[in-house]
Amino acid sequence: MTDQVTIRNTKPADFDAVMELDLVGAVEEKPAYWRGIFDRYVTAGRASSIFLVAEISGEGIGFILGEVRAWEFGSPPCGWVFALSVSPKAREVGVGQLMLKEMCMRLNKAGVTTVRTMVDRENKLTLSFFRSQGLRTGRYIELEKLIDDI
Repeated sequence: MTDQVTIRNTKPADFDAVMELDLVGAVEEKPAYWRGIFDRYVTAGRASSIFLVAEISGEGIGFILGEVRAWEFGSPPCGWVFALSVSPKAREVGVGQLMLKEMCMRLNKAGVTTVRTMVDRENKLTLSFFRSQGLRTGRYIELEKLIDDI
């Protein structure tokens, strides 16, 4: 199946397909969020960002979104993947792997040698995918706190 997959830059016309793919397993729709993402990463075409769609015969079956970030909490420039989705009907055949490989090649061309992401510890599917691709716990630790009445 992966020999039929095309990985390409996202276009404005991909908005509905990305929204549909994002709904798989999502708690709620996020049209305003995705409109902002498309405005910043597709329409404006930021050089440090990479937004890719996987398709077969013109049908969007996956997407991956990332960018180069620099000097957050002292970290040298690195790549970040902050969104990834593959249609359930196209899973377990290498589509996610193809998209991540393309993302990493483009991030490397942008001059970075490390890629990072964050995954909810309860999201076993996504965690398993990234681990299968060689991502491991890094040197930075995410910390968070609920903000109650201030």
